[in-house]
Amino acid sequence: MARYTGPVCKLCRREGVKLFLKGERCMTAKCAVTRRQSAPGQHGKARVRVKEYGTQMREKQKAKRYYGVLEKQFRSYFKTANKKQGVTGENLLTLLERRLDNTVYKMGMAESRREARQLILHGHFRLNGKKVTIPSILVKTGDIITLREASRGNAKIKALMDGMKNRINPRWLEVDKTGIIAKVAAYPTREDVDFPFQEQLIVELYSR
Repeated sequence: MARYTGPVCKLCRREGVKLFLKGERCMTAKCAVTRRQSAPGQHGKARVRVKEYGTQMREKQKAKRYYGVLEKQFRSYFKTANKKQGVTGENLLTLLERRLDNTVYKMGMAESRREARQLILHGHFRLNGKKVTIPSILVKTGDIITLREASRGNAKIKALMDGMKNRINPRWLEVDKTGIIAKVAAYPTREDVDFPFQEQLIVELYSR
């Protein structure tokens, strides 16, 4: 399964904005974007004139890296969004919000989407009562995500269970923080995406 395995802090530095790829660390003074505001590499501090194509490309890269999706899969999401009724850019973001790894993260059972992906791959969650190990599954209205009973004794899982009590969940997700159960009450909308994407730039890029 293809995925990025390099240092994620470099991704945030390249985009010049916090993508919250390391959870709580991103909120501290240790955050790489706070400590080193230039792009990574020996030419990172050089001034570069960004043209229209470059601006569109950077917006696409932000979205890919924020949700942890590689190019081939991201393009597939765009094609699906383009075929649906409505605004293509908004359709794209709501599709990405519906990924299982993002849903687990939003229910508070992971400090980052990357960690949520790992927990799903290791089989810690159930979708509608069935074992699931595919982070990219798109959840639907009425779907129920639960924690595997045998995982409750895991030290890391226990810490996440304690931490989720202070997490604010999105309105499209109903979460029982005691039973560790999340129900998809509705499909997410553009207003539920809590990162300031300029999705129209992504649409313009793929429409070239």
